[in-house]
Amino acid sequence: MIGRLITLVAGLFGLLMAVGAASAHPHVWVTIRSQLLYAPDGSVTGVRHIWTFDDMFSAFATTGLQKVRGTFTRETLQPLAKVNVDTLKEYGYFTYAKINGRRQKDAFGVAKDYWAEYDPKESVLILQFTLPFKKPIKTKSLEIDVYDPEFFIDFGFAKIKPVTLVGAPAQCKLSVDKPPDSNFPSLFFKLDPSMTTSEANIGMGASFANRIWVDCP
Repeated sequence: MIGRLITLVAGLFGLLMAVGAASAHPHVWVTIRSQLLYAPDGSVTGVRHIWTFDDMFSAFATTGLQKVRGTFTRETLQPLAKVNVDTLKEYGYFTYAKINGRRQKDAFGVAKDYWAEYDPKESVLILQFTLPFKKPIKTKSLEIDVYDPEFFIDFGFAKIKPVTLVGAPAQCKLSVDKPPDSNFPSLFFKLDPSMTTSEANIGMGASFANRIWVDCP
């Protein structure tokens, strides 16, 4: 887990951090907004993610960067955004698709149209990128899940308009859901004490998946 922490943080924002042993709980918090992108024929072409990182991680990530009039420009943050999306590819961008209830392996292509920006009022970094499907998908039922299987990162929907449909047929219905984080302590204490930290984390994040459902009759 120490190695994964170093790799992931370096990958996200070019940082190398020395840390102690990680326990089975999140170390990075990300608030997500997502847009499902539709073509004129009603097929889904991709997902546009807008991820806001917690203030502590944002502070680590921007250490040593030069501010301009109290903030960081997109030009300054662009190399970090590139390293971010390049490394997220290894983790499947933490985004998973199900079509008519069946998991689609390697459904997405390579992220594009990415950039990072900084909110000086909240002191947080925001990453935006488009995750295209390898092939446009036309289906009655689509589910998109966003989570870290090892629960190193805790993703959570924004409270206001967490998901929007862009160009979707009028009859399509959208719903979103995520189990409340208040469930986490009870799950944690049910873990087998004999399990190692990394073993305890594997698969745990699925219990806290952010789920997007779209039904198009």
